[in-house]
Amino acid sequence: MSLTVLGLSGSLSHDPSAALYIDGRLVAAAEEERFIRDKHAKGRMPYEAAKFCLDFAGIRPKDVDAVAIPFAPIGLMEPARWHYAKRYWYAPDRALDALLNGNRRYRRYRGRILECLKQLGLDANKVDLVPVEHHLTHASSAYHCSGFTEKTAILGIDGKGEYATTFFGYGEHGRIHKIKEFYDPDSLGGLYGAITEYLGFEMLDGEYKVMGMAPYGDPNKYDFSRLAKFENGELVVNTEYANVIGLRRYKEAGKGYYFSPKLIDWLGPRRVGDIADDPYIHYAASMQKLFEDIALQMLEHYLGDILRETGRLAFAGGGALNVKLNQRIIARPDVKELFVQPASGDSGTAVGAASYVSVQRGVPVEKMEHVYLGPAYSNEEVIAACERHPSKPAWQKIDSVPQHIARLLADGQPVAWFQGRMEFGPRALGGRSILGCPSVPGVADRINEQIKFRERWRPFCPSMLDTVGPQMLGSDHPAPFMTFTFPVAEEWKARVPEVVHEDGTARAQVLRREFNPRYYELMQEMEKLTGNGVVLNTSLNRRGEPMICSPTDALDMFFGSDLRYLIMEDVLVTK
Repeated sequence: MSLTVLGLSGSLSHDPSAALYIDGRLVAAAEEERFIRDKHAKGRMPYEAAKFCLDFAGIRPKDVDAVAIPFAPIGLMEPARWHYAKRYWYAPDRALDALLNGNRRYRRYRGRILECLKQLGLDANKVDLVPVEHHLTHASSAYHCSGFTEKTAILGIDGKGEYATTFFGYGEHGRIHKIKEFYDPDSLGGLYGAITEYLGFEMLDGEYKVMGMAPYGDPNKYDFSRLAKFENGELVVNTEYANVIGLRRYKEAGKGYYFSPKLIDWLGPRRVGDIADDPYIHYAASMQKLFEDIALQMLEHYLGDILRETGRLAFAGGGALNVKLNQRIIARPDVKELFVQPASGDSGTAVGAASYVSVQRGVPVEKMEHVYLGPAYSNEEVIAACERHPSKPAWQKIDSVPQHIARLLADGQPVAWFQGRMEFGPRALGGRSILGCPSVPGVADRINEQIKFRERWRPFCPSMLDTVGPQMLGSDHPAPFMTFTFPVAEEWKARVPEVVHEDGTARAQVLRREFNPRYYELMQEMEKLTGNGVVLNTSLNRRGEPMICSPTDALDMFFGSDLRYLIMEDVLVTK
């Protein structure tokens, strides 16, 4: 039998996306922000993303068997709504609302999804709309995409879904078993987000900036243990300081934050600007340490026995993008392999919901080996975009692209690299990237000042050949998605200094040839020219913008920066 499942996310009014499974194969997946050019696409539904998936697969709306969504009604007899009401006693209107009208958000979201489906040409009366609990979709996106066949521990750390914030379970024979959940406001992800706001960044966007800032600080200078603790199997966040609602919120210029005035009294004013300075670098380090320590305690408590039995862990939710935590998980002697779903945040719940429904209906899904799941463009389409563009780009079609581009990189030039299908998830992995040569001193600074306009203390990451990975990282753990950091071997720190972070680690992509042959060949050429089969790789976008999707987007960005070279398929644009 044939089964076509469309997954749509956007349940929490940010990061809407779409994913399409046909007979267990993930045929296409994309985030709405890339098409509408609005980072995180807040308040939008994944219309363009879903349209792309259906068009790409040549599927007519009536051929869709089920639409899976990552948000479900939560019953009053379940503990979630009562926990929320009890912990938020100080905001009685919200507490009562959770008990009396606890599925209001679900109903509103379902209505918006039905409206979106109607625009796509699906008959709302005939469509089989399947709601899946938010944390189950994170769990499914990790476990079902991991390719692990043996029993697998499953961890989910997130801000919050309907009410749940943290998930512990295991997968066996294709089925997910829930062991334990924690509920809002007891959320480690939410606490990290609240401190992210305090440190001057946007929640759901700046957490990785806090993680990048942390190595510059001393985690022992300030004790953050009062913010949260894990005791007797329960996580409790201190809502006198963070994860607060209503009147407890700190307010500034009419905006309410997820932390309280009490936090300001304790730590001083909120950070503003781009400088990573004292004491804020130490606060970032302390928050990162608290996050790692509590996450590891929870992991040991609920999943330690399963890990010792099987050595396999699948991890998703926004917290799974914390690469420093992942480094510590891999370092556990009982972990043979950690699979982190590359789009671990809420955009990945489209994959999670669709994979869950596919498996439920008897069609297992394939292992996620790569994320090149978005649109691709032909040379003809690239040339047409150049001809139309108001900046009248100078372009030429070139042969032997890897050799040509490797020479530019080795000469110290950054190059915008636009090849094949766009990546799904937050990491550029050689589909839409800006590349540099990691042995050229100052190339990271150049990319920062001229192109990315981003905070200097944020790390730049390496992509490398699978033959280089074990030597440079001292590990043969698979790392295809830049979801882990590894300590860099001493010799390699000197060889590729531009991709080694302050703490001596690198967030690496270790590439196998079959998943991106042209990118692989580029690195082979770099190895011939420089001795290192490594490139500096950062996402093809400017600060505050989503990653580039189309050739026109790439040209707009190119002419809005000091980049001199842009290669799109075989077409080289220079200025």
